[in-house]
Amino acid sequence: MGGFRNGRQTTVCYSVGVGLAMAMTQDDLNRLADTWLGYWHAPEGSPIRGSFAWAGDRVMDLRYDDEPEELWRLILLHRKDQSPFIQQVLSAGPVDDLLAKYGEVFIERVELEAHADPSFAKLLGGVWQSRMSDSVWARVQAVWDRRGWDGIPE
Repeated sequence: MGGFRNGRQTTVCYSVGVGLAMAMTQDDLNRLADTWLGYWHAPEGSPIRGSFAWAGDRVMDLRYDDEPEELWRLILLHRKDQSPFIQQVLSAGPVDDLLAKYGEVFIERVELEAHADPSFAKLLGGVWQSRMSDSVWARVQAVWDRRGWDGIPE
């Protein structure tokens, strides 16, 4: 579904209920990721942040409406912005939530990605155990790179 705002085309992504969300194309996912990044980089209270709030809401939907595959696909777009701030937001939010809720299902993919991509291993360095099982947590710790987190030198 799309529309126009200020002469520019917009895309609206939405959830239609738990387990019934519309699948996103790769273009939709890229657009969501770009807008979500813009949301986090915009100053709080700014009109830009307000216009990008839908992306923050949509990512929250992915985190809480049983859409783990879409959330995983979004997390894999971490390469778009590797600034420390965005890595913190991803680690403490989408990555942490995915592993807490679906860790047993996704841990093998997480391990493979961490071995294949050092920047993903570094992203894992900011994850906390929170609600993760002890077994998933141990496997995350086995592949993470904590350098640069919590005062650990690079």
